Amino acid sequence: MTNEQHILIVDDDPRLIRLIREVLSAAGYEVLASSGGEQAIETVAMEQPDLVLLDIMLRDIDGYHVARRIREFSDAPIIMLTARVTEADKLIGFDAGADDYITKPFSSKELLARVRAVLKRAQKRTSLPTPQILCGDLNIDLARRRVTIGEQEIYLTATEYNLLHELAIHVNQVLLHEQLLTAVWGSEYHSEVDYLRSYVHSLRKKLERNPANPEMIVNVTGVGYMLITPDSK
Repeated sequence: MTNEQHILIVDDDPRLIRLIREVLSAAGYEVLASSGGEQAIETVAMEQPDLVLLDIMLRDIDGYHVARRIREFSDAPIIMLTARVTEADKLIGFDAGADDYITKPFSSKELLARVRAVLKRAQKRTSLPTPQILCGDLNIDLARRRVTIGEQEIYLTATEYNLLHELAIHVNQVLLHEQLLTAVWGSEYHSEVDYLRSYVHSLRKKLERNPANPEMIVNVTGVGYMLITPDSK
């Protein structure tokens, strides 16, 4: 029985595509595949998949460029597949719009766990009674999942939004690293502090006037993060 969720695999290795297709199909997902970046962009536009598994090293254009192009018209979550493991590479991917990273080689169990977690986060909706949260010029419209600074709308990936949302509903409260990781990514991520730092870095670049000297999303050294309002300083 299918769960009717469509996943696009973008990789130029036919053996890896075949392996991932078998794993995802067995789990009930509908699978699409593309071996090139340009073709992948067209497929996302035409087929509107629920998730994209995107290799970085492609023959025509790299996965970072593909992710940026997809983000121009689609909110579909993107999981990067890569042999690159440096923090700098991950930051480039997150800045391009990726929601998660899987480092090659990976197991079938890890792949499915990451796919399910990312799809769950993408579908997450809030039913809180407060329609908006204000933090200085920052306005978070909970009903429409829309973030603005002044009159400018700020584009956030689903994961970035969920992290900001978690901070916002606990505004002016310190949230422990483990609390944030568990609430946004799931309990299996509870110790991935470097992962959290990468997303906070990405959020600050989009929201702070000076990301190197943040005024809204502040770090409590060795403990966690908090979203603070101007009048609480």
